[in-house]
Amino acid sequence: MQTIDLEVDGLRHLNATLHAQAQETNQTAWEVINPRGSHAIACGLDAPIEVSVKGSTGYYCAGMNKQATVHVHGSAGPGVAENMMSGTVVIEGDASQYAGATGQGGTLVIKGNASSRCGISMKGIDIVVHGNVGHMSAFMAQSGNLVVCGDAGDALGDSIYEARLFVRGSVKSLGADCIEKEMRPEHMEILADLLERGGCDAKPEEFKRYGSARKLYNFNIDNAY
Repeated sequence: MQTIDLEVDGLRHLNATLHAQAQETNQTAWEVINPRGSHAIACGLDAPIEVSVKGSTGYYCAGMNKQATVHVHGSAGPGVAENMMSGTVVIEGDASQYAGATGQGGTLVIKGNASSRCGISMKGIDIVVHGNVGHMSAFMAQSGNLVVCGDAGDALGDSIYEARLFVRGSVKSLGADCIEKEMRPEHMEILADLLERGGCDAKPEEFKRYGSARKLYNFNIDNAY
């Protein structure tokens, strides 16, 4: 395993070194020590490498991730895994607001709680939160899956498109055009896979599914002011 000390080497050296890893690199395991809440750690990776961050990070950690596995042994600031395309990002602690925003693929696992706007405008990413999510989570979520093993805050799924939301606990309120939907066998299978990938011991039958009522797809004169 290669070790980079952020306190000694700095963020620019870290990201430049990780970006230099080729598709067939034999240096596949990296450890980052002394992150101390630094921003933009391990952003823009595009190689099948594993990066273990020993501590908490600032904003946009693992943003735009492709192929890589990034494991944060701490909490993450705003925008973790923002616009990720593939790979896996695991946060052992809590995540601040808009975790996984606009994510187009891959898996984001948050073992603590997520703040507001988790999964905002998600476009294919799978997000598994072991704890709670804050208000406006999955706002304008287009596709993908958001699994919440705890509770959800106000306006869950506001203006949602075709993403699937699975919540085990209570939902403070649903956003515009978001409704509770039937849990069919195919949804149970999808959820079981997500829970396994997310390392959750919850059972699929404990969850409710939420999604779009599809009433905002077309203009309705009754909604005009």
